Amino acid sequence: MTSITATANAVPRKAKVGSLERQNRWALRGSFAALSVFVVIFLVPPFYMIMTSLKSSAEISAQKGSPWIAQNPTLDNFVYLVTNEQFQRYFLNSAWVTALVVILSMTIAILAAFSLSRMGFKGSQVISTGVFLTYLVPPSLLFIPLFQIVGGLGLINNTWVLVLLFPTLAVPFCTWIMIGYFSSIPRELDEAALIDGASYPQILLKIFIPVALPGIIAATIFAFTVGWGAFLYPLAYLYSADQAVLTIGIVRELIRGDVFAWGTIMAACVIGAAPPIIIYTFLMDYYVAGLTAGATKG
Repeated sequence: MTSITATANAVPRKAKVGSLERQNRWALRGSFAALSVFVVIFLVPPFYMIMTSLKSSAEISAQKGSPWIAQNPTLDNFVYLVTNEQFQRYFLNSAWVTALVVILSMTIAILAAFSLSRMGFKGSQVISTGVFLTYLVPPSLLFIPLFQIVGGLGLINNTWVLVLLFPTLAVPFCTWIMIGYFSSIPRELDEAALIDGASYPQILLKIFIPVALPGIIAATIFAFTVGWGAFLYPLAYLYSADQAVLTIGIVRELIRGDVFAWGTIMAACVIGAAPPIIIYTFLMDYYVAGLTAGATKG
C-alpha cells in the first residue's frame, strides 16, 4: 500500500520537473534569441565602419556592389593617417591628456573612497551620496558654467583645460565604485593593522589597494573612457589644430565643407576605437567585478 502511494506521488513530481525543464529551455532559447538580435544590431555599425575604411574613394563614390563588402580592400586610408603629422598630433594630444586624467582621477577617487568608507567621520554617508548624485548631472548642463570658469583662468584653447575638467566627470563615478569595493573588505583587516601600529596611508597602500585591485581597474577603465572618447568638451574649449584631440580632430581635418572623405574618416574612427577595445578585451572581467561590487555595497 505504501509502495503504491509513493509511486502515485512520484508521477506528479516528475511531471512538474519535466514542465520546469521545458520552461527553462524556452527561457534560455528566448534569451539567446534576444541577445542575438542585440549583438547583430550593435555589431553592424563597427562592421560597416571597418569595411568602409578598407575602400578607396573611387569605390565609395562609384556605389557599385554591396556597401557592406570592400570589393578591392586597401590600407591606403590607414597609411595616410599614420604618416600624417597632423593626425599624429591629434593622437598624441589625446594620449597624454587621457594619461593625466586617469592618474589625477584615480588618485582623487582612491583617497576619497578610502576616507568615506573607512575613516568614518561625521557626515561621510551624506557626502558619499552626494558624490554619486554629482555623477547624475548631465555634462551638457555643466560645460557652459565651466566655460566661464576656465575662461577666467585663461585656459581656453589649451589642452590643459581638459586635464582640469575631465576629472569632474570621472571622479564621482570612480569614487562610487571604489567606495563599494572598499566597503566589501572586512573591517578586521584594517582594525588588526591599526592595532599593529600601521597608519592609515600604510593601510591604504599595503592592504586596500592590493585587495581592491579589480575595483581600481574598473574605475581606471572608466576614467580612460572619459578622457579618450569625450567630444563635447574638446569641441567647446579647443579651436586650433595644434591643441585639438583625436575626437574633434577627425571632424575638423577630414570634413571640408560638404566634402566627406568617408574612407579616411572611417579609418580614423577605427584607429581611435582601437585603444578602448583592446583595454576592454583584456580587462573586462575586472571591469564587471568592480561594477558589481560598487553596485551592491556602500
